[in-house]
Amino acid sequence: MSGKLLELLRALPKPARFLLAGGGAAGINWLARFPLSWFLPFFVAVLGAAVIGMLVGFVLYRGFVFPGSERPLLLQARDFFAVNLLSSGVVALLALAFLRLAVLSGLGLQWAEALAHAAAIGLGAALNYFGHNLFTFGPRNRAARV
Repeated sequence: MSGKLLELLRALPKPARFLLAGGGAAGINWLARFPLSWFLPFFVAVLGAAVIGMLVGFVLYRGFVFPGSERPLLLQARDFFAVNLLSSGVVALLALAFLRLAVLSGLGLQWAEALAHAAAIGLGAALNYFGHNLFTFGPRNRAARV
């Protein structure tokens, strides 16, 4: 990525950078589910794709959205994965609920799975932003977080 583009992106407000980085991680999460679904059930494929998206997301969020965090790397990683495990569970359950609705609406199974997973990822993004802003990359002092 060119230096000027990186400067422009870093000048964006934190929520915008979060959406860009999270969108990239979510895109990888969403795309990873397709090959995983070739040999795993839908629910397990959604969870596996979430792990892949988490790894990408940690690198992007840490370097691009929250680069000035004073918290130690291991604590950031621990809290990042805790927040993401919680949101991944919510996303997987939402995906199942949305899948049921999409199938009932008459969509084919492949389209229904793709749309259900995408909608659930979108809702999980809001939960992630607040969790990462407050816990993962927030101030060291918990009292300063609120």
